Amino acid sequence: MIQEPLGWLGIVRLGLVQTALGAIVLIVTSTMNRVMVVELALPAFVPGLLVALHYAVQLLRPRFGHGSDRGARRTPWVIGGMAVLALGGLTAGLATAWMATNLPAGIALAVLGFTLVGLGVGASGTALLLLLSQRVAAERRPAAAMIVWLMMLAGFASTAVLIGKVLDPFSAERLVMVTAGLALGALLLSVLAVRDVEGPLTAPSTVSGRQEADFRTALTYVWGEPSTRRFTMFVFAAMFAYSAQELVLEPFAGNVFASTPGQSARVAGLLHGGVFSGMLLAAIIGSLSRGRPWGAMRHWATGGCTGSALAMLAMALASLAGPPWPLRPTVFLLGMADGAFVTAAISSMMSLSGQGRLSSSGVRMGLWGAAQAFGFALGGLAGSLASDIARSMLGHPALAYAAVFTGEAALFVVAAWLAAQVFREAEARLPGGVSVAANAGR
Repeated sequence: MIQEPLGWLGIVRLGLVQTALGAIVLIVTSTMNRVMVVELALPAFVPGLLVALHYAVQLLRPRFGHGSDRGARRTPWVIGGMAVLALGGLTAGLATAWMATNLPAGIALAVLGFTLVGLGVGASGTALLLLLSQRVAAERRPAAAMIVWLMMLAGFASTAVLIGKVLDPFSAERLVMVTAGLALGALLLSVLAVRDVEGPLTAPSTVSGRQEADFRTALTYVWGEPSTRRFTMFVFAAMFAYSAQELVLEPFAGNVFASTPGQSARVAGLLHGGVFSGMLLAAIIGSLSRGRPWGAMRHWATGGCTGSALAMLAMALASLAGPPWPLRPTVFLLGMADGAFVTAAISSMMSLSGQGRLSSSGVRMGLWGAAQAFGFALGGLAGSLASDIARSMLGHPALAYAAVFTGEAALFVVAAWLAAQVFREAEARLPGGVSVAANAGR
């Protein structure tokens, strides 16, 4: 029996999984990071390496996607991934508390905890996007991408507020209790969110009448698809540049524009406000483009990356010009361009994952999720490192930031070119995106 596509309430329900995921990720990567550095007086590279580990583990996303392809169902992977994530969060909390009395043992346990967090995020996040691609109509995918992304950010924000209220006065025992309660609540919320969404069991995918080949064969085939390869490189390049700018922005505002910590935080807030506005605009217009959704997504992806490149060049000029430059409007426009391409990228993942004669949508989605995680992790590190290197070579902060922003602009230009190639091919092969929508629901 063919199910009706999800309505807006159903999309929001699935978005609650991202809210739950974001809640656990925030307390692990942000709160525990701060506890290790401040309360435990550990070097910053200790939590930094642990956070990098949780990203590195997500390179297994294609394997998780293949597993859900073989099982023909996504919800067990969503729930199972959230269970692993919850266990990882609790383990990381216990490890952080243990570091206060036995540092080597605490760090060893933290390695396990952060590994579990990465595995859980990879498995649940990949399966959730696949479930959305199957159950959301093509014209609603841009809006669904925005909703899911914003609900993840809502998980970050709501958890930060909650932790701020219940974690004081701080103690290691209180950290463990708060983490345990948050992990249990997130898991229960996810189970309720996906209940009865997927429908009855469908037969596993077949290739020429037999069950799909092993993971290595599926991955080799999928990587051999030119559009899949180009889209993977697009996601990596765009997320690399997106992540690099976030860690550089506030130090840049302080060093070049003499902003106070509060003022630089408001500048960062403008960036996120711009991202929200860009995502909202792209989602609304993309959802109205019922006739040619591929054309709309191509314009938003290439236009967003091109706009980000121009905004980064403007930031480079701001580095040289200093305080007379209108920094706040420039940052807001940068955020809008970022939001536009993020919406196009996520909604495109939902549609493109179902392409190809070999039914390996999970492998494709996992490949792009791995590229996103790797680009995000490497971009943050490279942005900070590049600014330090440029400063040592050029001898002046303004010149260093100008060089870094120019490099990020070049990355966005590459991402725009790759996006144009992918979407032009998809639009030519499947006019209007109708066939993509049909394939994605198989």
